[in-house]
Amino acid sequence: MRALEMEIDHLAVAGGTLESAAAHVEAALGVGLSPGGRHARFGTWNRLLSLGPAEYLEAIAVDPAAPAPGVPRWFGLDGFAGGPRLQAWIARVADLDAAIEALPEAGRAVALDRGDLRWRMAVPEAGALPWNGVFPALIEWQGPAHPASRLPEAGCRLAALEVRHPEAARLAARLAPHLSDPRVRFVEGAAGLLAEIATPAGVWRLA
Repeated sequence: MRALEMEIDHLAVAGGTLESAAAHVEAALGVGLSPGGRHARFGTWNRLLSLGPAEYLEAIAVDPAAPAPGVPRWFGLDGFAGGPRLQAWIARVADLDAAIEALPEAGRAVALDRGDLRWRMAVPEAGALPWNGVFPALIEWQGPAHPASRLPEAGCRLAALEVRHPEAARLAARLAPHLSDPRVRFVEGAAGLLAEIATPAGVWRLA
């Protein structure tokens, strides 16, 4: 993978609680989620769903048992309101520093870990992602460990990701040099995300 080539790594569905976020995924797709873990740096926790050998989905929310992190939480979770929804898409890069140099609006590099998982992620200073939250979060995994390889096969795969924004064409042009996944579609409209997930029961939409 070239340093600035972006690949879909995972999707994040947020909720006011982890239970509501997980229930939203399970109701939309008809499959159960696996236990995840806690992110001490940002005071969040998650549950996971395999989308294949190199992709997955997480339900994520503020961890009520965690102390305040002292910095804005990622994915704009500090200001999260309303029902659970597909909140972010996360793109994998081989060289996060080079990716941030090319796309500085992605944020600053933050080193993170959970168990034996090690990764670096670009997190904006304010927590929320730019472009009304539909800009991809950038991640660089360190070492061979990856959550997707540890999750039970659920028979689910990402078929398409619709990225909606009032200036969708401009966002698509901004990412075009680094993103070539034909599953990602940029559509003009109110900012938001919509995923089409192939499941054992058919293709279902997750928003």
